[in-house]
Amino acid sequence: MDSMSVRIGRDSLGEVRIPADALYGPQTQRAVENFPVSGLRLPRAFIRAQGLIKASAAHANMTCGQLDERKARAIIQAAEEVIEGKWDGQFVVDAFQAGAGTSQNMNANEVIANRATQLLGGQIDQMLVHPNDDVNMAQSTNDTIHVAINIAGAELVQHELLPALDRTVKVLWAKSEQFMGIIKAGRTHLQDAVPIRMGQEFSGYAQSFANARERIRQTAERLYEIGLGGNAVGTGINAHPQYAELAIEEIARRTGLPFAQPRNRFAFMQNTAAALEVHSALKELAVHVIKVTSDLRLLSSGPRTGLAEVQLPAVQPGSSIMPGKVNPVMLEMSYMVAAQVIGNDATMTVAGCGSQLEINVMMPVIGYNLLQSITILSNMLDVLREKCLEGLEANEVQCAKWMEASLSLVTALNPLIGYDKAAALAKQAFSENKTLVQVIREAGLWSPDIEEALRPEKMV
Repeated sequence: MDSMSVRIGRDSLGEVRIPADALYGPQTQRAVENFPVSGLRLPRAFIRAQGLIKASAAHANMTCGQLDERKARAIIQAAEEVIEGKWDGQFVVDAFQAGAGTSQNMNANEVIANRATQLLGGQIDQMLVHPNDDVNMAQSTNDTIHVAINIAGAELVQHELLPALDRTVKVLWAKSEQFMGIIKAGRTHLQDAVPIRMGQEFSGYAQSFANARERIRQTAERLYEIGLGGNAVGTGINAHPQYAELAIEEIARRTGLPFAQPRNRFAFMQNTAAALEVHSALKELAVHVIKVTSDLRLLSSGPRTGLAEVQLPAVQPGSSIMPGKVNPVMLEMSYMVAAQVIGNDATMTVAGCGSQLEINVMMPVIGYNLLQSITILSNMLDVLREKCLEGLEANEVQCAKWMEASLSLVTALNPLIGYDKAAALAKQAFSENKTLVQVIREAGLWSPDIEEALRPEKMV
């Protein structure tokens, strides 16, 4: 940093050179210098959650008579500016940082303290409002970072992911109804199987996503238990007896979500169980995303040399060398997102093992991965729906062609001629490259009963 553009800050370790116009202070600057790791930051939802915590804490401490009203109102105003996103550029600590998130907590404390000082007419670092004594009053990194993970996760699930899933499920059910009259060849083990209605196939996709949505909704309720007031180890040291109740009530009021004290605050402090459980449900959704998008890639393969049973909207050219080629890019993107979420779940599992004694020190990476997974799943579902699923159409001619050619129609003859004889007919049809109907007629087995049994609509 140029000496003309810095100021000198001080903390318990000594002097620190800080950008002159930065709202943050020496502890944040030390973290910037100590952790130049990824360039990744905890996201907007997390910063918003930190602002909610600091505003609610100031409100509770003021109500309890522990914090001067003038200071409290300045802190609340500064925290509300953080909630609104006004100071996102001042949250500069790498996602891979000091254990538990002390640097992240101090980043919020310093930004809000300096901004509150400005609101009271002072200058940065004048500390009319102190980052530890005032902004962090009755708090610790150990409870606030954990609580921020839960608040941010709950808000993103409630306002982003569940609505995106609702819209996706609605479209899949609509496609199921639209395609219910189309009978096509079923496939198991990627081999011919008995007939199925395309609408039935799509109903499976819709229900799988609906089931995943319900599990996410149920597990996300665990996020509403927040142990604010636990402070360092869960005992609530230095906090007024009414602080936790008042602060959590204020968070619930500000978010409109039913946040409440945990059944056991010590269990909350020791573990990040809710985040792990929610992410497990996100991983399950990712598995369904891979299954459905992989199916649609197979069903749309071609257009001349593949299955070509469905047609996808063309959204961009597919090749830099093959003119006219169009790829299933929205399905490929969705698979990539799902792969990232599954990878994030492995990180979450390992980080969850970072709970020793009274705290999990891996909370920053848990928060980063949980919130990233929720965000990219939400965004992916919306663009997949808008640019692929809504415009997807069935190729009825191709479905009929494959249906007629399928040898698995012979399954319907088992009750009439037996499994072994039916298998021999299928083998003959395959070896002679004929349809099943041709072989049956040539064998002199054709009858009204067989004709009726081989009607595909009777098999579905």
